Amino acid sequence: MNTTTCTDAGGVADSLADRFEATFGAAPDGVWAAPGRVNLIGEHTDYNEGFVLPFAIDKRARTAVRLREGSSGKDSRVRLLSTFGDQGLVAADAASLSPGAVKGWAKYPLGVVWALQQRGLDVPGFDLLLDSNVPLGAGLSSSHAIECAVVTAMNDLLGAGLTAEDMVTLTHHAENAFVGAPTGIMDQSASLRGARGHAVFLDCRDQSVELVPFQAQDAGLVLLVIDTKVAHSHADGGYASRRASCELGAEVLGVKALRDVGVADLEEAGGLLDPVTFRRVRHIVTENDRVLQAVDTLRSQGPARIGALLDASHASMRDDFEISCPELDLAVDTARSHGAIGARMTGGGFGGSAIALTPVRDERQVRDAVVHAFVDAGFTAPDFFTVTPAAGAERLS
Repeated sequence: MNTTTCTDAGGVADSLADRFEATFGAAPDGVWAAPGRVNLIGEHTDYNEGFVLPFAIDKRARTAVRLREGSSGKDSRVRLLSTFGDQGLVAADAASLSPGAVKGWAKYPLGVVWALQQRGLDVPGFDLLLDSNVPLGAGLSSSHAIECAVVTAMNDLLGAGLTAEDMVTLTHHAENAFVGAPTGIMDQSASLRGARGHAVFLDCRDQSVELVPFQAQDAGLVLLVIDTKVAHSHADGGYASRRASCELGAEVLGVKALRDVGVADLEEAGGLLDPVTFRRVRHIVTENDRVLQAVDTLRSQGPARIGALLDASHASMRDDFEISCPELDLAVDTARSHGAIGARMTGGGFGGSAIALTPVRDERQVRDAVVHAFVDAGFTAPDFFTVTPAAGAERLS
């Protein structure tokens, strides 16, 4: 996590601070930001205590916050407003939060408050204004960007002294227990621990991180994100059922987590598991192996040589884990056939975005081909943008 003030973002911070003052009648105590993420490879391995390779992207949630002062000192009243959506001003009491009681975008910042309280911290009332340019429902972790911006702000304002690892654990608890989404620790780890020009190689068992250079532009490549506009939600049944299958597989195989199953163990596992559970297990085991191969390849040969691993990852998610959809498959297949050296869906699945590692010279060709393919299929037109590894959560002002 970057704890220094980001001077080049001063204009953005000043603009949000001005909107905050116009809304709440006083200047904020500060402005904080946290990025969304793209996962290069390693899908659904995080809650199986495996390996992932995401990076923080240059699209962020930003939050201006002021701790409230009542007539007798700090009070517990919370007022929340976002620059997007139609929920309007949300009012709550920091002293009476409970899981399941908050709907809409406000459950993410209030989940962080609840998790801080569960840790034993006294969180007073506050005013908060949220702005974000992380696409919603696109599989780029817009919700975790909100949570990470808020926990970074609260850590500073309360003088809590939380480490990045502490904040990962805390936002993970908020996401699982308050929001009700059974996700792992990948998204918040990338958002809180990302660094410019690097992917975050995360061991989800012990939270250890190594930064791996990912300089696509130096290799004449861009990482193109194709947002299919098919919204997804981690709180729905598809994600939870995949996690349950993984837990069943680990139980039957007698291991703590599927992290402990190797590729060489799959033949024996096939005789112990029902066909569906075996396919779920096979995806996790082979995906962990692909992450390790990708890290070695990036270090030794660079990004131009990881395309086949991206392709194999998508095939595994499509066929074994069954979390793709027609729009994602079409985006991936079309990108590959028009110049991308590798492509895969990214995120939890059932919609969201695909990534295509593409030579700069072929980017326009890939974009145009995907647009035409979606028109021909009768799908909603996709959005496109490129991403580069960015800094993690930080204070802007």
